[in-house]
Amino acid sequence: MTVTILDGGMGQELLARSGDAPTPLWSTRVMMDHPGLVAQVHADYFAAGAEVATTNTYAIHRDRLRAAGIEDRFAALHAQALAEARAARDAHGSGRIAGSIGPLVASYRPEVHPPFEAAVPLYAEVAGLLGPQVDLILCETVASLAHADAVLAGAQAARRPVWLAVTVMDTDGTRLRSGEAVADLARVLRGRAAAVLANCSAPEAMTAALPALARLGPPFGAYANGFRRITEDFLKDRPTVDALEARPDMTPDRYAGFARSWAAQGATIIGGCCETTPAHIAAVVRALDGTTEASA
Repeated sequence: MTVTILDGGMGQELLARSGDAPTPLWSTRVMMDHPGLVAQVHADYFAAGAEVATTNTYAIHRDRLRAAGIEDRFAALHAQALAEARAARDAHGSGRIAGSIGPLVASYRPEVHPPFEAAVPLYAEVAGLLGPQVDLILCETVASLAHADAVLAGAQAARRPVWLAVTVMDTDGTRLRSGEAVADLARVLRGRAAAVLANCSAPEAMTAALPALARLGPPFGAYANGFRRITEDFLKDRPTVDALEARPDMTPDRYAGFARSWAAQGATIIGGCCETTPAHIAAVVRALDGTTEASA
């Protein structure tokens, strides 16, 4: 069984390297203030063994830019993120690019996600910008069935394979953040996802999430975060990531142990999310030596 290796966290890595204070614009702000830094992070993930570069477009949504007074930079910011991913991939000489589409309004908060009729055209607009320059679309941190339905519908505008990544409850990986069962994703997939994953949840939660994902049919996998927990302060309007704290125990080797267990459960797509680094991905590659793809 071969395993495709994704990259690791981008936003937290950018903040760590820039030394900037967190803002509600998160990784978008850092990209604006430090052109070229995103490409460096992508390059380091490729050097660590990642086969897929995930574009720094997770938080580039009109609602988030509008709140900061920079909605006019919507297309330009997508173009910059795409250019930095492609530059790193071209310099590396191989690899795929996944166009990231994050949640509208806020992460981990299914109750504020817009209704289907409003959300689909917004996701489709992003997918249309990403599609011509990526190999696949990665819909990230999907927290509810309604969110999944809308982002899958919108992502079809890219005319690329779509990977759906859902965020699950840290204490019960069989349930989405909304409380709905992961198994119930079967009602909304309808052949629109080429792969299904769990992301941005505790590594321990993936053990419970993966069997439910496996029963959905498409290839499945996981990429977990390294946060202690999602705090109440982070679930407020326009939060900053300093409301979250990294787990000191989530070393590269410990994370790689989780990755090895996911592969043993049948996961064929494995990477890292927030608070994972190139060192974590390198450790995952070593742990899965002999099962990863020779080339992307």
